[in-house]
Amino acid sequence: MTQRKGEKTTISIQEHMAIDVCPGPIQPIKQISDYFPRYPRGLPPTAPPALSRAGSLHSSSASHNSGDDPAHSHTGDDPDRVFGGAAAPTPAATGKKEEEPDVEGYDSDDSTTLGTLDFSLLYDQENNALHCTINKAKGLKPMDHNGLSDPYVKLHLLPGASKANKLRTKTLRNTLNPIWSETLTYYGITDEDMVRKTLRISVCDEDKFRHNEFIGETRIPLKKLKPNQTKNFYNCLEKQLPIDKTDDKSLEERGRIMISLKYSSQKSGLVVGIVRCAHLAAMDANGFSDPYVKTYLKPDENKKSKHKTAVKKKTLNPEFNEEFFYEIKYADLSKKTLEVTVWDYDIGKSNDFIGGVSLGISANGERLKHWFDCLKNKDKKIERWHTLTNELPGTTFND
Repeated sequence: MTQRKGEKTTISIQEHMAIDVCPGPIQPIKQISDYFPRYPRGLPPTAPPALSRAGSLHSSSASHNSGDDPAHSHTGDDPDRVFGGAAAPTPAATGKKEEEPDVEGYDSDDSTTLGTLDFSLLYDQENNALHCTINKAKGLKPMDHNGLSDPYVKLHLLPGASKANKLRTKTLRNTLNPIWSETLTYYGITDEDMVRKTLRISVCDEDKFRHNEFIGETRIPLKKLKPNQTKNFYNCLEKQLPIDKTDDKSLEERGRIMISLKYSSQKSGLVVGIVRCAHLAAMDANGFSDPYVKTYLKPDENKKSKHKTAVKKKTLNPEFNEEFFYEIKYADLSKKTLEVTVWDYDIGKSNDFIGGVSLGISANGERLKHWFDCLKNKDKKIERWHTLTNELPGTTFND
């Protein structure tokens, strides 16, 4: 077929359909991110680059091209080969199960240093006191926009954590390496507490215009301490641990009270001394209470066993040093229960119950031991600290 100059070439539809316009298998377009391995944030790369996303992409592409002509394979485009990566054996080939990191449950705090805390603990067995000296912290996690924090330390005794047994240090401004050198003391700590209690030490960031933020914590079982020996700690802070919700709500701690008991053979009666209270729950809006103490010797058929101390204004650590006398035969003491309750005095409305404790033959632990020691040691004053709880079994409180 001859074609004149300037004339356009015409192609029949049959010729057009016969032209092979297919360039071959379509290759996936690689992205720049395919040349760099991806790992979960905060986890170090433990596998060679062949396990990267590019490796898996190349494997699928290679399997797709396995039946094609070798001339169509583009080995030069393989990012693993370009960067010298070696193909890693698959889990099926090695016979080992591949462990996949839990990315969903991954917490950013795991990859961030929360800081360390330097402190010391001393259990003064003679005075029933636990001294907690908070020395300093180092490398705290920044919590504010300026890259610093306003840290303070607070203490709780577990189980039974409440505002009544919370102690805290002063707040230091704009620092990640605070030095407190401050001693906080729990009074009324018994040997029983040292066996079953755990001290929770939390470091927080104080904010003026919103809720304070938690930085980290550490917990020390008190059974690790030896009486009258200071033990130093330099612990890494951990993220917040859950508190056991199985604790009986009725046994929430409301403070401590020191009670003295003595059976007087000469007077034929029981002398009950209300010495002092410590770490009482705050019942008033000002963060304090106006506490006083009432005592009953039950069963009390004639309703004449009630005694009451004076009211101490605006304090959570009142000292009473008052004694009450109950005329009773020694043999009848085994049938009696001493009920001691602490109240917050309010003007113009009903008084608030803070906490109470019962001593007697039906009690247990330190309360039972104190009662037995009184019965076994006539004419000897025996003082003990006891924990106040927000409820006494089978008792209804009415002031």
